[in-house]
This record gives sequence, C-alpha cells and structure tokens, in this order.
Amino acid sequence: MANKPSIPKGTRDFSPMEMAKRNYIFDTIKEVYALYGFQQIETPAMETLQTLMGKYGEEGDKLLFKVLNSGDYLNKTTDEELLQRNTLRLATKLCEKGLRYDLTVPFARYVVMHRDELQMPFKRYQIQPVWRADRPQKGRYREFYQCDADVVGSDSLLNEVELMQIIDTVFTKFGIRVQIKINNRKILTGIAEVIGEKDKIVDITVAIDKLDKIGIDNVNVELRDNGIIDEAIGKLQPILTMSGTNEQKLDTIASVLSSSEIGLKGVEETRFILNTLNAIGLNNEMQLDLTLARGLNYYTGAIFEVKALDTPMGSITGGGRYDNLTGIFGLPGLSGVGISFGADRIYDVLNALDLYPKEAVNGTKVLFINFGEKETAYCFPIVSELRKAGVSTEIYPDAVKMKKQMSYANAKQVPFVVLVGEDEMAAGKVTLKDMETGEQSQVDVNELIEKVG
Repeated sequence: MANKPSIPKGTRDFSPMEMAKRNYIFDTIKEVYALYGFQQIETPAMETLQTLMGKYGEEGDKLLFKVLNSGDYLNKTTDEELLQRNTLRLATKLCEKGLRYDLTVPFARYVVMHRDELQMPFKRYQIQPVWRADRPQKGRYREFYQCDADVVGSDSLLNEVELMQIIDTVFTKFGIRVQIKINNRKILTGIAEVIGEKDKIVDITVAIDKLDKIGIDNVNVELRDNGIIDEAIGKLQPILTMSGTNEQKLDTIASVLSSSEIGLKGVEETRFILNTLNAIGLNNEMQLDLTLARGLNYYTGAIFEVKALDTPMGSITGGGRYDNLTGIFGLPGLSGVGISFGADRIYDVLNALDLYPKEAVNGTKVLFINFGEKETAYCFPIVSELRKAGVSTEIYPDAVKMKKQMSYANAKQVPFVVLVGEDEMAAGKVTLKDMETGEQSQVDVNELIEKVG
C-alpha cells in the first residue's frame, strides 16, 4: 500500500480561493508601493551560509534551514568528525547554502553587491517567502511570506512620513481600521539615561514592550528581577501611565528628558513626523506609544507598529529606522528605514471581518453550457469576444448532463451561465442566466458584454 502523501510540518497548501485572497493582498500592497516610487527586487531562495550565519544571533542561526551540498557531500568529512556528532561543525562542511531567514539580510547583501548600479536613495520592495526551522504552532509557520519596503541612502524624515502614508493607504484600501503606533529609539535611550539606568536599556525596553500583555504590575516585577533599582522603577511610572493627545505626550516627555540630548533629539524627530502627517491628514489614527520598543538592538530612530482595531490580532505591520544595514557586509554608515506587512495576519483579519471584495475572489464570471458540437461552434466566437472585453469566461469542455455542468458553475461560484440551443442560434442570441437571482433573458453579444462586464 502506497504511503499517504503529506507536506512538511509548518508549511501549507493554498486552494484556488485562498490564492485569490492572497493575491488580492499582495497585489494591493504592490500597487501602493509602486504608487510611492518603490521598485521591486527579488533575491534567491538560497543564500550562502557565509551571508546568513551570525546575522540573527545564536538562536537565529539554529533556525536556519541548511541545504546539503550536491554530489558526494561527505567526501571532505573524516570518520572521526562524523563520530563526534558535532552538528554545527558538520554543517559547515556539509552545507554551503541555506534558505533565507528574512528579506533584510539578503537586501543588505544585494545593496553591497550592486552599490555602483543603484541610484540613491534606493527605494525597494520585496514580496517573497522566507523559511525558519521554528516549532510550528497556530499562526507560526516554517514557510511564510514577508512584504518589505525600505528606503536606504537617505536620513530624511520624509521617508518615515511616506511609509506611514503607505500603511494608511494600504489599510484604507483593505477596509481595515487600524491604529498606527509610533515611538523612537532615541526617546527610549533618553528615558534610560534620566532614570539612571543607561546600561539597562535593553532590559527596560524588553519589559515595557510587554505592558499591553502582562500589565504594569508584572512589568515592574520583571524590571526588578532584571536588577533595576526601585528608585529608577518609580521614575519610570509616569512614563508608563502617560495619557493625553500626541502633542501633550510629546510636551510631557520633552520636559522629563530635558537633561538628555539624545532623548530630546528623539522627541524632535517624532514631533516632525506627527506634525507633517497631521497636516497631510490620514484616515487612520497615529498614536505616540512610549512603551513601543520593537527590535531595539536593530532600530536606531523611529519605530512603528500597526494593530487592527476591529478584531483581536497581534501586530500586522511593523518597522523603523536603522543606521547600519550594510555594515555587516563591510559597507558602514548606510542609513535606512523600512516597514514589513504581515501578509498572513492581514489574511486572517480580512477573513474575520469578511472584507474581501467579490471581484477579488471570484474567478470565472461566465460559464457557457455545452449542449453539443453545433452549439459550441456557435458559442466559441462569443466566448472570444467576452475574453477580449476582459471578462473571465469558460466553456464547459464536455457535452454532459446539464445538472453536472450547473453543479460545476455552483462549485466555482460562477455568477452567470450562458445557454445556447436551436432557438438562440436562430435568433442570433444567447440566454443569460443570473445564478444569484435565477433570472434569464435573451441577449445579443453586445448586450451580453454590457450585462456581465
């Protein structure tokens, strides 16, 4: 008996309906990226391990999918090395390549390799799958898509402003109400300075980033467990509980950080971004959130996170400013800012709120029923005319019972069916059936295109 086929854990098949929905997401994001002058690139699924290793920390290195060398991959390995079973050491001999873990490191490698060809600032977007040897669980997969956009080679805060406009435009097109949260790494550094715990900035921000999930009391416990003194925790409380408008929060934090040069710089940058966006006018709310601290070791300026308002879900988009994207490949000092849309989470939000437009998920719009050779010969030129008019059209290939053909139309959710018999051919017309209302009418080709187009 043959083994039942399966796919690796943490990967998925996508049905035609699911692909229609996913393509709607990708196409919408691509359309908006292009609207703002971003250009698409792609990088290989495989990168050299030399490119990937050491860029994601020790844990990240363990989650890299490594690709065995082709041919006799054991020929450079001794029996002694095999018996030692040192997995990491063996991997360096057996594998020279790995599947990409994210799109950021390949992008950095791309910029360094093509530096002389690129017009700076370089505005790129990239929508491709990435792979992580993580433990599969609900909402976490080993293969998933990232939808990144970055601007490198420019320090201007207008780039941050445009990325916020992109986020606002994309979610407006989707019909998803969101809150766009913003903070600045420099403000967080300033906070750590003024409470006297400059060296503990990572511990502080990792803890306060959990405020929404675990509450202020548990954040304070975690801070204390990380060796932060009670006096410093006390000074932090007004910041953690700060409320009011964005302007009021900025005024308050500017007062708190009056002795921190870097902190005030962060306030100034954030004020410019928010004031500029306020003058432009967004459809979604921008909120200054001083507890937002994503990717602290990576980001150096503004940081962003987006949450859906009408259904519980984690972050569905994030990003920020970084100062040294290409330094890992020997080209220091190239500043950039980027965002990444979480396509899988957006997919779940659109499903939960039933926001997919019918035209995005419907495939075939018109199905011609096959009554035999004479009828299909009459129908083919009409089918061609519909396709020329941009109407997705099928003709059922076999002259089987009408019930079977209608079941096919129902299964594919085809909105219109065309029937042609002796009467229609004699009149030079077709009978059009609306599958939703059941209404039927005899029409000529021009009327048909008008009704279904």
